[in-house]
Amino acid sequence: MATPVSILLVEDDAEIAEFISLYLAAHDVHTTVASNAQEMDAAFSTAAYDLLLLDLNLPGEGGLSIFRRVRSEKRIPIIILTAQSEDGDKILGLEMGADDYIVKPFNSRELLARIRAALRRIEVPNSIGDRTARQAYLFGGWRVDILAREVIAPCRIKVAMTAAEFDLLQALCENPNRVLTRDQLINMTHDPTSGPFGRSIDVLISRLRQKIEADPKKPLLIQTVRSENYIFSARVTYA
Repeated sequence: MATPVSILLVEDDAEIAEFISLYLAAHDVHTTVASNAQEMDAAFSTAAYDLLLLDLNLPGEGGLSIFRRVRSEKRIPIIILTAQSEDGDKILGLEMGADDYIVKPFNSRELLARIRAALRRIEVPNSIGDRTARQAYLFGGWRVDILAREVIAPCRIKVAMTAAEFDLLQALCENPNRVLTRDQLINMTHDPTSGPFGRSIDVLISRLRQKIEADPKKPLLIQTVRSENYIFSARVTYA
């Protein structure tokens, strides 16, 4: 990363927390550790962080409850840490708006790649190239403002989007009326080294449909093609 960043890690296992902190410190990522919800709240009250790394299995207030609170109060990328046995919680976390997840035990390089990818997704694009020269995508009365990273509905109301949701919608707007595979969408919206995301793409598609489709159960904009592919069936113009 070009400049040091600061993340808040909520993890009650001291050994895991120390391992993560030491590894990330060697890569210019400063980590503050909280072992429970109370310590997390105290950390947030005294400093700002670029990203929240949140374990789901915590004493006291559980990870999912913490996630709901933070997501409703702060604009911050959240990566959830889960165990293999917590697959249902992982999917629920994604459906609620988590930016990513990583399963324990994990490779330290993979964790760093996921953090870098999440931070890149919230950066404002620069002015280089045709893609970033476009200020907004327009379709069916919707406006996707690239520079402001905002989505405006036809009724002129701003629709809240997570960083991952916005990136996926932008990728669809850039490729209208073209069948896209899960792998293609993964490559467009995630770091190529960050592992399998097939299920998370499906969850993101479902969340986008809830936000931009008139009837999410009968989508007209984001359509499924042959079970595992998607097509954005909209006439997209640029501003």
